[in-house]
Amino acid sequence: MTPTFVPETFERVMGCTAAELLAWLPRALPGAQLQTDGAGQRNVASWTQGRMELSWQPLPPRRMALLEIPQLAVRFTYADLGDAERYRIQRCFDLQTHRGGG
Repeated sequence: MTPTFVPETFERVMGCTAAELLAWLPRALPGAQLQTDGAGQRNVASWTQGRMELSWQPLPPRRMALLEIPQLAVRFTYADLGDAERYRIQRCFDLQTHRGGG
């Protein structure tokens, strides 16, 4: 769920691999020009009005009995985007990267 106020910088843990995150970005950030660094641990999404930088580090997988869920520590950094634009972009990102369940 996207908070009402999206700060310019925040971190969260996501249950996915880096490859999955990169595959989701075109759909999660529509209209953005996407640039991923060579190491595959940073992406910059640019729009005419501003940009959002994502950087991530793999974490140990979360284990529940026999289930293993990959995890990434993801840092979101927005630049030159107002409160309304950050909310709109983050809401779309959250909806497109949400995984099953209730």
